[in-house]
Amino acid sequence: MENLLEAWREFLRGKRGRVDVQEFSLRFMDNLFALHRDLANRTYRHGGYQAFNISDPKPRNIHKASVRDRLLHHAVYRVLYRFFDRKFVADSFSCRIGKGTHKALARFRAFAYKASENNTKTCWILKCDIRKFFASIDQEILMNILKRHVSDESVIRLLKEIVSSFYSTEKGKGLPLGNLTSQLFVNIYMNEFDQFVKHKLKAKYYIRYADDFVVFSRDKQWLKYILPVIENFLQEKLRLELHPDKISIETLASGVDFLGWVHFTNHRVLRTTTKRRMFRNITEKQGKFEMIQSYFGLLKHGNCNKLLSCIKNHIKAMAGSAKN
Repeated sequence: MENLLEAWREFLRGKRGRVDVQEFSLRFMDNLFALHRDLANRTYRHGGYQAFNISDPKPRNIHKASVRDRLLHHAVYRVLYRFFDRKFVADSFSCRIGKGTHKALARFRAFAYKASENNTKTCWILKCDIRKFFASIDQEILMNILKRHVSDESVIRLLKEIVSSFYSTEKGKGLPLGNLTSQLFVNIYMNEFDQFVKHKLKAKYYIRYADDFVVFSRDKQWLKYILPVIENFLQEKLRLELHPDKISIETLASGVDFLGWVHFTNHRVLRTTTKRRMFRNITEKQGKFEMIQSYFGLLKHGNCNKLLSCIKNHIKAMAGSAKN
C-alpha cells in the first residue's frame, strides 16, 4: 500500500486537471484498496488502451492505459528501476535519472575529442538507428531476460500481464509508447546489446539513446567489420533490424547527425529540418512566449548565434505585420 500511495503522488504531477484522473480520485481509497486486493490475490488483469497520434516531430502512435493501470505501472517502475539501473552501462542515456539528451550530447563531444586525440587524428563514427523500435520488441525474449534477473514468480506473472497487455503488428510483438514501464523494459531489452558492444566488441567509445547509437573509432575498417556483427546480434538475439537508410560511417569533420544536432570537430549546429519546424511553429503559434523561451534554451546547447538573430528578427517582423 505504501508503494501504491507513493506511486500515486508521483503519477499525479501535472495530471490533476484531467477528467479520467479526477474520476479515479472521487473514489480514490476504494480504487486503491481494490487494486491492492487484486495484486495481493494475484487476480489483477490489465485493461485495454486508448490510441491516439502525436507528432514529436515525426508521427507516433501512442497507447494510453487506464488510470488504474498507469498507477500500477508507476508502482512497478519505482521498484524495478532502482534494481535494473545499476546493471546498465554508463553510456545508455535514454529515460534514466541523471542522464538525458544534454548529457548524451556532452558525452558525444567528450568521446569525439578522445577518439580523435584532441582533433589531431581523423575520427570515424558509425551511426545506426533501429527500425520500428517499440513495435519490434519480442515479448518472449523480454520475459526471458526479466526471468534471468527476477526470481519471484508473482512478480514475473505481474510483469507478463503488463507486457502481454499490448501488441503491435502481431501477438507477442511490441510495447506501447505510452507506458512508463515500456521505457524501462526497452532499456532492459537493449542492455543485452549494450553489454555485447562494450564487452564482446570492446567498443571503447559507444553511446546509445533509445534506438539511436554511435561508435567512434580512428579505424574505419574496424567499424565496417563490426557493422554486420551488430546486425547479426540484433537479429539473432533480439529480433531487431537496423534501418537501412539510417546507417552511416562518416568523419566528424564532415558532420554527424545525432540527437537533432549535426556535430563537427569543434562545434554543433541544429539539424536543418529542426530549424524549419522551429520557424513554422513560431509562425503558427504567433510567437508564444513559453515556446520561444524553450527554443532559446535549446539553442544554448549549440553554436546558434546566427540562428538566434534570425528568430528574433522573425518575431519582430511578425509583430510589425500584426500592428499593420
